[in-house]
Amino acid sequence: MRYSTVNRLSVFIDSCVFVAYYNRRDTHHKAAVELIEKGVAGDFGELYTSDYVFDETVTVTLVKAGLKAAVELGGYMLDSELELLEVDKDAFTAAWEMFKTLKMSFTDCTNVAVMRLHGIEEILTFDRGFKKVGGIKSIP
Repeated sequence: MRYSTVNRLSVFIDSCVFVAYYNRRDTHHKAAVELIEKGVAGDFGELYTSDYVFDETVTVTLVKAGLKAAVELGGYMLDSELELLEVDKDAFTAAWEMFKTLKMSFTDCTNVAVMRLHGIEEILTFDRGFKKVGGIKSIP
């Protein structure tokens, strides 16, 4: 499968940013609100995430804050200017190969695979693990 490069100015958003954005008690809440506000204002260009990040976000929110909160956050993600990229077979295979050598969750490996396949170089995340991945710039 051939992938086209997404808009030159673009960013991928990790689940930890969405979870912190929605959870006022999260230590990263204030920073997440600032990042999302900047993203919505267009400071990062086009906003992307993946179906795996959506899954992880609503699942973590369900466990931490309940069904109502998970449905609200999921609805926000689906109704926003955010584009959900699919973890297809090519991304899954690349993520599996990364998973064998990187000490990152499989979902994080899918983030890297999807970003690389679509030419996205920046990720909004509080997960320091992305700093060790070549070709990916972690924000903040």
